[in-house]
Amino acid sequence: MTHEALTRPMVHALLADGTTVCIRPVHRGDHDQLQGLYEEMSPENLRLRFFAVSRRSAEMAADRACGTPRPGYRALLAETKGQVIGLAEYDTGGTGTTADISITVADGLHHRGVGTLLVEHLVSAARAEGVTAFTADALSENREVLRLFADLGLRTTRRFDGPEVRCTIALDDSDTYLTAVEERGRAADVASLEPLLRPNAVAVLGAGRKPASVGRAILHHLQSGGFNRRLFAVNPGASAILGVPSYPSVAALPVTPDLAVLAVPATAIPETAEECGKAGVRALLVVTAGLDADQSRALTATCRSYGMRLVGPNCLGISHTDPALSLDATFAAGHPRPGTAGVAVQSGGVGIALLDGLSRLGIGVSSFVSLGDKYDVSGNDMLQWWESDGRTDLALLHLESFGNPRAFSRTARRVTRRMPLLTVDAGRTDAGRRAAASHTAAAATRTMTRGALFTQAGITATRSVGELLEAAALLHSQRLPDGSRVAIVTNAGGAGVLAADACAEAGLTLPPPTPELIDDLLAVLPDGAAVGNPVDATAAVTEEQLTDCVDRIMRHSGVDAVLVALVPTALAVATGDDLVRALTRAPARRTKPIAVIRLEQALPVELLPADGGTVPSYAEPQAAARALAHASRRAAWLARPAGTVPSLDGVDTARAHAVVETYLEAHPDGGWLDPRTCAELLGCYGIPQSPWAWAETEDDAVLAADRLRGADGRVVMKGHWPGLLHKTAEHAVHLDLRGDAQIRAAFRDLETRFAGLLTGVVLQPLADRGTELFAGVVQDEVFGPLVLFGLGGTATELLADHAARLAPLTDNDVHDLITAPRCAPLLFGANGARPVDLARLEQLLLRLSRMAADLPQLAEADFNPVLATPGGVSVLDARVRLLPRRPQDPYLRRLR
Repeated sequence: MTHEALTRPMVHALLADGTTVCIRPVHRGDHDQLQGLYEEMSPENLRLRFFAVSRRSAEMAADRACGTPRPGYRALLAETKGQVIGLAEYDTGGTGTTADISITVADGLHHRGVGTLLVEHLVSAARAEGVTAFTADALSENREVLRLFADLGLRTTRRFDGPEVRCTIALDDSDTYLTAVEERGRAADVASLEPLLRPNAVAVLGAGRKPASVGRAILHHLQSGGFNRRLFAVNPGASAILGVPSYPSVAALPVTPDLAVLAVPATAIPETAEECGKAGVRALLVVTAGLDADQSRALTATCRSYGMRLVGPNCLGISHTDPALSLDATFAAGHPRPGTAGVAVQSGGVGIALLDGLSRLGIGVSSFVSLGDKYDVSGNDMLQWWESDGRTDLALLHLESFGNPRAFSRTARRVTRRMPLLTVDAGRTDAGRRAAASHTAAAATRTMTRGALFTQAGITATRSVGELLEAAALLHSQRLPDGSRVAIVTNAGGAGVLAADACAEAGLTLPPPTPELIDDLLAVLPDGAAVGNPVDATAAVTEEQLTDCVDRIMRHSGVDAVLVALVPTALAVATGDDLVRALTRAPARRTKPIAVIRLEQALPVELLPADGGTVPSYAEPQAAARALAHASRRAAWLARPAGTVPSLDGVDTARAHAVVETYLEAHPDGGWLDPRTCAELLGCYGIPQSPWAWAETEDDAVLAADRLRGADGRVVMKGHWPGLLHKTAEHAVHLDLRGDAQIRAAFRDLETRFAGLLTGVVLQPLADRGTELFAGVVQDEVFGPLVLFGLGGTATELLADHAARLAPLTDNDVHDLITAPRCAPLLFGANGARPVDLARLEQLLLRLSRMAADLPQLAEADFNPVLATPGGVSVLDARVRLLPRRPQDPYLRRLR
């Protein structure tokens, strides 16, 4: 057993029924409990486990699990409330990459996912230690364990030998396995949230007599909101509060509540949570703010120990508007309107704004959770709840921090194919990030990284609460457009110009009408109408004419959406209300989205009642255009096949790990790799590098230059010493060197100017002409590896023409990376030039992504410049920094 295996910390995770269990390594002190686990098993289960029944089987099994640590052996146990309920082990025998596995689950706890959860954690640990396959012997009649192996989502083969079966399980890191893990996690997560969001009984602790009491306000909200199940207050000084029966303690309640709302002072939170756990409460909502570090740790530990899910602390509360429940445990000013939007926020103020806005629009709320400081229940939990609740068709998030972004991204990619998922991208500036950190004690995240996460997951990211509501109104009421082509119709030329400007600024296109469409529209519009794009129907347009005009545009194949800008006029032919009514008539027959702009409208966005639906109306052209642009981008994301991570040949991951481990053994604190180690690491991934040579003396430099000179005989010399990052800025580069004399002079110059620093030089042939690009990786502490790409050379930081995507990159991500920067036209052959070798450029990015995903120790990599020509792609200069980091499995099922 490795040192890493021994020090792997305990984690908490959910069983299939939502029960919280602790998964941890076995310790010597577990011997008696493990022996008891076996001794309490039925004779039949013991026979299936050991192939025979022996009095010594239990003791021997406990001895093995608790014995002296040995290489290649790992044992994990599952326990709940201090009781061991399962054990899983693997043993490689000290050599090789195949391990025998065994699983034991306590009698009475089968079919709850104990064994499967333990195996998932063993799989993660085994992969980290280089194990590639598990083997297991089982009796052919042991259907439960055979089904467990078959349902893991891993490639499993069986070989029968009489009454026994030999199972071999390949530990491939496949999407099939991740999907199976996700599905098990989703089911367990939803089950664990039932006591929180569908409680049969609720108790409010801290509901005082004073009207200003937060607990009293929540109790009033629960009562006035029509909560139709058992409701209690806990207050030693009152027998009833607001007519709700009150008891001196949780233990004194006539029934154990599923959900306890804690509105007590921060100093009382740990003790109160402990009281709830002992009483059997299954979920806590902690609205109290101001917990210090010790109180926070105690609260979290108590919730994990007793298996309680936790919302908060420092939050507004939760609501679930299902009429069968009518749960409103918040202290907002009013009750949310029942509806179909799921809302999760970290900021209570943002939550109130969204609740009010969705209620005003008529969209309403299916469930609302104010996550607060987000100790436990997160946005990822809520996505899985909304995916399964049968009521939610629109998801709105406001997150200031992310606990497990890669797991969140996979969940979001799945959920957003079923419903729009919108967020406010909070903390975009330094000031905003500082505010987020002080408000939620969360680490700041970079704008580019968040943008990559949202883009790759198909999340509609807005810049404000107002913009989020604007987009939600259109996505809720209209079908998605097939593209970004918009036709504008107006009854006032100036309004049409404003709308056209807004559409162009939002990235929408305004195609000119075809001659056929022009004739078609002129036939129904009043004299003086101008049929372009925008279509100026004039102030004389009637209700019928406007309806006919819009319908004819809708039938035109060259238009994806219609934007109608209306202003009230004094003409008697049609009032503003008449024209709006024309647009809300029979919307079901319209196959494309429509939105209205009314410059006189008091509210930023409204949903106008229509026959069989609603039509969004905006007070500003920019708002309407932004909403249409969001809808267009969502449609394009949905229409695109899900990306796949391509397989790569010529990758030697084992050698790469060895290179990293060797370097970190010599440099425990990490650092920048020297050129030879850097080149070796890049070679493990088949990353193309320009020919180069290392020289530490003047004579070696001359010999190296002779070997490297091309047809023109010119070479480049670059100085090197540990910590040198910007060679050009330090004037540590000599270009266009010819002949031995120039090589010697350049070497002496570097040796003289950087005496005491210089450790050697790198020589390369002078590169051909081409496009200088930049490719790199930053290992974000929260989000994982971020791959960057864009314009390179000495001006790369000044111009900042970069795009970014989170690794591992799919084929779609690579395409987006190459096409997103402003320099992209240079790659595709601008001004008659030949395009660069795009296939090899894609390979470079995929291999860089693979390296970053394989090696958590890779803190950052900088390839600048990368030379791209029609004939190929090569890295001219590479820098790689390593740090001593332990690998983390971002998809392993565990609670925060």
